[in-house]
Amino acid sequence: MPRLRTTVITALAVLCSPALFALDMQNSQPASSAVPGTLNYGEGSVSVDGQPLTQRSIGSLAVHPGEEISTANGRAELLLTPGVYFRLGENSEAKMVSPELTNTVVELDRGRAAVEVDQIYKENALHVLENQVPVQLVKPGLYEFDAESNSVKVFKGEAAALRPNEKFVAVKSGHELNLSDNAELKPVKFDVNAEEQSGLYRWSSLRSDYLSQANQQIASTYGEGYAPGWYWDPYTIGYTFIGPSPFYSPFGWSFYPLGWAGGWGWGYPGWGLGGYYGGTRWVGPHGPLNLQRGGFGPNPGTHGGHVGGHGR
Repeated sequence: MPRLRTTVITALAVLCSPALFALDMQNSQPASSAVPGTLNYGEGSVSVDGQPLTQRSIGSLAVHPGEEISTANGRAELLLTPGVYFRLGENSEAKMVSPELTNTVVELDRGRAAVEVDQIYKENALHVLENQVPVQLVKPGLYEFDAESNSVKVFKGEAAALRPNEKFVAVKSGHELNLSDNAELKPVKFDVNAEEQSGLYRWSSLRSDYLSQANQQIASTYGEGYAPGWYWDPYTIGYTFIGPSPFYSPFGWSFYPLGWAGGWGWGYPGWGLGGYYGGTRWVGPHGPLNLQRGGFGPNPGTHGGHVGGHGR
């Protein structure tokens, strides 16, 4: 099955290559290396401090402290520390509070956001603020924040919320915590299977899949002398993460270390091959997700993915 999937992806790359090479050279490389807050993907209506974003913003625009990124009928993906993606859902708004590698803080002001954490170190202090409550993401995993219900859900991983009584509340896999002012300080279980059918979850899984594909495209290009971090993929126009060892994302998509592409299994047992047909992408067992709205990419109807990376 991995060979079949590679064949399908290769055939699509050949078909799409004329459109990719037709892009001007300014779009083939980012303006600078990725830093926390760098825009890695956008679709539909996305703006920063009221200024609409375009294809040229990918990889070159970073949301600075005090600036707000917002969506209407659109979605956006920001890079945080290497291996961490912040994904803003539709009709949502978030503010960059601190983009430092050892103190990364984003505030969700409106709507919903998902955070995929593929790698995190003890030196990384990674927080999402919601309803003025700092929630630290402690372990690799997947987290969703909802500013309307003032809640945080932990699909996989572990978070720690600092409540007004100055005590931390640990939130583990399969649990959510209400961050409202007078809410009980105890996490409760939520229906993970039901939440996996949401648009934000499925879109985040799709983005993770594309990032995995971009990782495979470029990982073998790099060998000794390259540190793990964000790397630019000119084929999909954006950054992907290359880590120190093989790993699966929280959605089950595989990522290779430096120089390993093509030598490790693809996908996750039980998730299946997936495929393309008529502009629709199948994501694991969740059924079709229509992408016709497209993104800022060169082939938004069927790809929708921006990934890649210079070393940091």
